[in-house]
Amino acid sequence: MRIQGIGVPDVREVVRYDLSASLVVFLVALPLSLGIAIASGAPVLAGLIAAVIGGVVAGLLGGSRLQVSGPAAGLTVVVADMIASFGWRVTCFITVGAGILQLLFGISRVAGAALGIAPVVVHAMLAGIGITIALQQVHVLLGGSSASGAWENVTTLPAGIADVNLSDALVGGTVIAVLLAWPFLPASARKVPGPLVAIVGATLMVIALGLDVDRISIDGSFFEAISLPELPDNGWSAVLLGILTVALIASVESLLSAVAVDKMHTGPRADLNREMLGQGSANIASGMLGGLPVTGVIVRSTANVAAGARTRASAVLHGVWVLVFAALLTGLVEQIPTAALAGLLVVIGIQLVKLAHMRVALRTGDMWVYGITVTSVVFLNLLEGVAIGLAVAIGLLVWRVVRIEVTSEPSGAEGARKWVVRVRGSLSFLSLPKLNKALVAVPDAAHLTLELDTDFLDHAASEMLEDFRWAHEAGGGTVLVVEKGRARLSDAPRRPPRRHTTGFAGLTPWRSRVTSESAAAQDRPAALRSIMGGVNDYEHEHADALQAMLADVTETQDPDSLFVTCADSRLLPNIITASGPGDLFTVRNVGNLIPADPGDDVSVEAALEFAVGELGVTSIVVCGHSSCGAMHALLEDESSVVGTADMVEAGPIRRWLRHAIPSLAALRLGHPAGRAAAEMGLAEVDQLAVVNVVKQMETLTRHPLVGRAAAESRVKIVGLYFDIATARVFEVTPRALGPVTHSVPEDISARG
Repeated sequence: MRIQGIGVPDVREVVRYDLSASLVVFLVALPLSLGIAIASGAPVLAGLIAAVIGGVVAGLLGGSRLQVSGPAAGLTVVVADMIASFGWRVTCFITVGAGILQLLFGISRVAGAALGIAPVVVHAMLAGIGITIALQQVHVLLGGSSASGAWENVTTLPAGIADVNLSDALVGGTVIAVLLAWPFLPASARKVPGPLVAIVGATLMVIALGLDVDRISIDGSFFEAISLPELPDNGWSAVLLGILTVALIASVESLLSAVAVDKMHTGPRADLNREMLGQGSANIASGMLGGLPVTGVIVRSTANVAAGARTRASAVLHGVWVLVFAALLTGLVEQIPTAALAGLLVVIGIQLVKLAHMRVALRTGDMWVYGITVTSVVFLNLLEGVAIGLAVAIGLLVWRVVRIEVTSEPSGAEGARKWVVRVRGSLSFLSLPKLNKALVAVPDAAHLTLELDTDFLDHAASEMLEDFRWAHEAGGGTVLVVEKGRARLSDAPRRPPRRHTTGFAGLTPWRSRVTSESAAAQDRPAALRSIMGGVNDYEHEHADALQAMLADVTETQDPDSLFVTCADSRLLPNIITASGPGDLFTVRNVGNLIPADPGDDVSVEAALEFAVGELGVTSIVVCGHSSCGAMHALLEDESSVVGTADMVEAGPIRRWLRHAIPSLAALRLGHPAGRAAAEMGLAEVDQLAVVNVVKQMETLTRHPLVGRAAAESRVKIVGLYFDIATARVFEVTPRALGPVTHSVPEDISARG
């Protein structure tokens, strides 16, 4: 059972799954909380206070059911700097202020905006923090003390190694060895958390061998460690900056952790705004009671999910177990060697530098961002490092977005003085130097074709192109502008520029798309690379757009028109009619033929019956085209086609083309549509294609079902002709041929 609000999980589910999971998380959290407190320079028990508050408060109020919160390594460097600058109790005030700011983030419902930070910057920030922690703690592991700056820790490391305390090094080295070996042990052995085994084992080794090493020192009990925050005496601007820094880093880390946890289970997704309210409440409580800042922690959350947790009760109970331990068994903490926790922190720091993140950055071209951010975080400070990383990431993004491909090369036969300049991408004032270089390369008086395949074009670029065209034509040259993209030169001077999305695309032939073949699996046979590469491109670039267009026709179709056309690969029905899914019911065959005898071709007959009788289309289009192979075949083999009596015994193509014999005969008898085509300058094969459209329309009017529907004005029959050379569509009637934008006389469906 569940109730809304905080939510009360089923007791049986808690006992069965969450109780055991909470114990596992407690065992993971205990040494980590102590180590983070020591690395931050805070009171040791401040880590346990934050663990209790993070578990109970964030666990109850947060928006992620399985995320576990507590003190995190990601804030170690920041907290250490604040303690050094302001003291511990003012740092607690900063934690309270950060919590209030997080509450505002949640109330204003802007939590999702924190995920707008480039992941590579976040990964690099964590790596920089990890390197900083490791550099600090390796000095403690060697028996010395760490410096405040990373550079000083690097330069003094040789001296630290020379003055090593062997006992401390043995203890810390043992912890590191256990933690590094732990993932390779059998699963049954790894049920106990590795950090707990390493710390307990190192502590027992120190006791058994009587080693002289420093141990954790605690002043007073857990409850005595609880203290109120303190207002700063001065330096409020630095304090406010600290509040903002802690709030932002804690929020980003918590939200990224919540999103990562969602990927580990199939339960309800996290409410990020509610998670901010939970994290803010936890930080207010932790700061008021003298605890470290709290964030969602991916290490504890991963352990929680892996241990089988089902509800938020696991995170809450883990906080309860930490409280019980801190209240009753604090004395045990004082037996832990500081070198053991230093070894644990060195491993934690190293694990924050993930090779997987570096490989992704390398593959995606973001390695510069990663490297600069890491270096800045380590050798400057966290806030400046992240700011520099974001600036570099934004600069790289801008460069990628405005980057444009411009080529300039001669074309045609040698001496023809023909040139082509191709521009592809976003054309803005930032691209003008590159564009100008390509245009200057064109010789004077050359015949230039300027191909613009742009999705963005501003006034500055438009002005340069117009100026160039004027100057080039004044010098005796010509400029033909071919605009393939959706951004238009004519729009640039009239309105603010905007990016034009292409939507669903299918106009680029495979022969022009080198990337398609390279994107396909290279182990495919050469004959399949084009088709499978095209499918691959569709899946990656257009499937989502097409899915949206199919939303209202998923279960059924209701097309407006039956479109009968040729099977020629150059004819694209949906493109030339600007139609989409569900608009056309298409029949394609060689020559766009409709047999006069319905029994001669069952396929076409079935399509007519289904389109008119079942789908109820309101129009039937017969569309022919120029350079039709079927019409060529008729003309080239005219005598045999017309004169052969045993056509049924001929091959499949001849048998099929006999349905076009009336079209050829009509052309020879001077059909009006043929004469209209001849007057327009069309070749004989194209005149035949036009007449053939008319003859198929006449066949439709005599069809029992279609003819009756046309006579009753339920269906209109129209003819179209597509000229491949000009990519223009013409309307065909029994006596005329003209552009579809003009009124062409005589609708075939009106004829008797």
